Amino acid sequence: MAVLSWKHHTLIQSLLERGPLTEKEFHSIFTAITGENTGTHATKFNDYLLKINRELSYVQLDLRACRDPYDGRVYYGLVNNVSDDQSKLGTKYSVPQIAFFKAIVEAIAQDVTHDGCICNIDVLNIKLENQVLPFYGLQSQDGSLGIPAAFRNFTMSQKEKTLDQLVKDKWLCYTEDDNIGVGVRSILDLRGWFNNNGVPSCEVCNEAGLKAKLCPKEGCTVRIHEYCLKKIFSQKGVIVCPSCDTQWQYQPTKAEPIEHKEEETDPMPSQPSSRPAQSRSSLRSKRKRLSQNDDANTVGCSSPADTKRVTRSSAHPR
Repeated sequence: MAVLSWKHHTLIQSLLERGPLTEKEFHSIFTAITGENTGTHATKFNDYLLKINRELSYVQLDLRACRDPYDGRVYYGLVNNVSDDQSKLGTKYSVPQIAFFKAIVEAIAQDVTHDGCICNIDVLNIKLENQVLPFYGLQSQDGSLGIPAAFRNFTMSQKEKTLDQLVKDKWLCYTEDDNIGVGVRSILDLRGWFNNNGVPSCEVCNEAGLKAKLCPKEGCTVRIHEYCLKKIFSQKGVIVCPSCDTQWQYQPTKAEPIEHKEEETDPMPSQPSSRPAQSRSSLRSKRKRLSQNDDANTVGCSSPADTKRVTRSSAHPR
């Protein structure tokens, strides 16, 4: 087994300590420790990543890159390749909190609008009872039997605090419309789950099409990410469905240039997308009102077979 240098260790440590980093942030760290620019030394940068991954494979970890479906930015992060009882011990989240997270991701994946998000209020109204069977394998015919007290007593205020922590840790994110979306850490870590649970992939990049445009032809199921459409349009000036040959009408949004400018100037963001102060204040007010009534009626959320865990001490928050 080859020995990694302190430069390799620094790259790994940066991902362990800060979580997923944008491409610009990760490239900046590489340049700072090697003195070489990734633009002119792309081969050396790739060699560093290959060597790191060869060594990380011994502990079932992987250094991956993904593209945020909400803003199109590339992120780098560390991912656990296995799901076992030992890795589950590394998470700081409780069982009800993990169940809450799974229910949110499931609801986003099942979103029929393909916007890759759900309303904040719907998130807080999710029931955890539907997550009991996947966690404990209970076979009770009566939904009220066998439900652990930790699930029954998971209050609205606890959901609110968990949601804030999940966003802070980049498992979830806030979209531009102030809804809840999947965070870059989930995009990196749950790639296999999205594929195994019927989430259609983008026809261009083959990543999960959680937030994507549908082919305009009725009945065609092709999905393409907004940033993939933009890339095709900039190269060819016309977009044709790869399945049915229907021409897509694509108009680049005016906000796109502004987003790229912010990417160049914003320092180390703590989460994939931020909310305006006014929207954040409004959301907290709504949550406060909801938290005053923990016994309010809730809306259920269906549960698939089993999601990949939110765990691993080396790749996840400690």
